[in-house]
Amino acid sequence: MLTHPTLDQLRQLGLAGMARAFEDLQSRNGGELAPAEWLGLLLDREIADRQDRRLKARLRFAKLRHQASVEDIDWRSSRGLDRALFQKLALGGWIEARENLIIEGPTGVGKSWLACALGQKACRDNHSVLYQRVPRLFADLGLARGDGRHARLMRTLGAVKVLILDDWGLEPLGPEQRRDLLELMEDRYGRGATLITSQVPVDRWHDLIGDPTLADAILDRLVHNAHRIQLRGDSLRRKRTAATAPDA
Repeated sequence: MLTHPTLDQLRQLGLAGMARAFEDLQSRNGGELAPAEWLGLLLDREIADRQDRRLKARLRFAKLRHQASVEDIDWRSSRGLDRALFQKLALGGWIEARENLIIEGPTGVGKSWLACALGQKACRDNHSVLYQRVPRLFADLGLARGDGRHARLMRTLGAVKVLILDDWGLEPLGPEQRRDLLELMEDRYGRGATLITSQVPVDRWHDLIGDPTLADAILDRLVHNAHRIQLRGDSLRRKRTAATAPDA
């Protein structure tokens, strides 16, 4: 079967979505459609194809830890998650306002999963997102300082629209980590939204940072305009393990 010359032209122009739509219409005898209807269908497919490719690129860049979505949240779990508040946050107004969000609670209650669900929704809403575990991030920044990548990495962290910092507060900060965190919060303040998850209550963060002056400066930029989700309850992982364990 000969390839229609229009199909070759669409591919040469990089209009992959329109090319696939053209093939579909040909195979389904789209000649019954008016020219304007043909064009409308081709444009709709091209727009959808480009949106899908952009979303996949944003998700690859985000490197989210979990394949989570706000539509898949288990509201039956008893962990103190305010449904109305979370659904409001999922709309993304806090991101547009360049505000912060803190999710705190004991281990295993789904903090990281909820953060990734919000990150995935932000990607779908055409925002740039980057997920980082705090211990790994500080290790990467330390290495980057030694091989000349530090400034570039800090620019990337500062420029992303939504930065997810997972597992904050597992250990006290050292001098370089305090300076990096202050610089990062200063770069992002009023320019991007930061989402932090932590097992440690916010009122103990000052001690974790260590230096009182730097702690005041960091927390002033991080906490004062932050929305808060405070979870409680037993580990969901332990509950699932117990539910699937065979009877004795």
